[in-house]
Amino acid sequence: MKKISSLFLCLLLVFTLTLTGCSNPNTDKQNNIPQENVKQDNEFNAQVTFNGSSTLAPVISAISTDFIEEYTTWNKVDSKFPEKNIAIYVSAGGSGAGAKSIIEGTSDFGMLARSVKDEEKRKIKDIKEFKLGIDALTISINPENPLYKIKDDLSTEEIKKIFSGEYKKWNEIDSSLPDREIVVVIRDLGGGAHEVFQKSIMGDTEVRKDAIQSPSMGALVTKVMENKDAIGYASFGMVNQNQGKLLTLKVDGVEPTKENILSGSYKISRPLIVVKKGELTAEQKAFMDVVTSEKGSEIIEKMGFVPVN
Repeated sequence: MKKISSLFLCLLLVFTLTLTGCSNPNTDKQNNIPQENVKQDNEFNAQVTFNGSSTLAPVISAISTDFIEEYTTWNKVDSKFPEKNIAIYVSAGGSGAGAKSIIEGTSDFGMLARSVKDEEKRKIKDIKEFKLGIDALTISINPENPLYKIKDDLSTEEIKKIFSGEYKKWNEIDSSLPDREIVVVIRDLGGGAHEVFQKSIMGDTEVRKDAIQSPSMGALVTKVMENKDAIGYASFGMVNQNQGKLLTLKVDGVEPTKENILSGSYKISRPLIVVKKGELTAEQKAFMDVVTSEKGSEIIEKMGFVPVN
């Protein structure tokens, strides 16, 4: 009943994707957060809030769900904590929204699928960054697209021509391809994914004006899976979660594999990080110890991303 009650509270929060979870940091030998980074605060807050990247949100949600299923109340995490239901709220609004929520103090943690910008760092006092993993943006097409049979590799210049609209039809890439319009699918221009793609591939060249802007990475992947003429930059994790439903292309001869992403040879990669302003409270540290533990890394890898721990 406590679990159902916690879930009900979650549904009252607008845009909340999921909530909850617990694991005992006292038995976890891989806590990564130094004790000196813990804020001494007599007022216990049973709620921990996250906002930001739609790529990272499902990861934090999965860890938090596992967290509450094991313990339910904070006193089972640490006997010094009060017997209060654990409530972890995860909202997806994009990396920019995550950084903004930390700057404005509307959430405890921001989730970013990109590096923190210098101007953001200047506005976030005593910033704490937790790098959880690495994601890559894969150039993905529908399995029914004949491009893959002709060439499984696109150069940076070819990708730029496709996404800028210089190539409007598939037969402009190769004359043997169909005389059909290329459907370009991107994330919204303010999202962290598009910033990474713009910097890694497009440079100063703008994407075509009629590109379909998706509100989340999940929506982008769905668009590509539904349209045989679509092409988009799908998250490596999302591709792994939808095996067989997308085809990924090499970029400049480099395949988007875990090894190539870790080595940096695959050029369109991005960090998955959680950001905090100031010191962590004891309850925040208890949860983040699990997020940054081996157990958290296993969940990150299970969801198709590359863990850093």
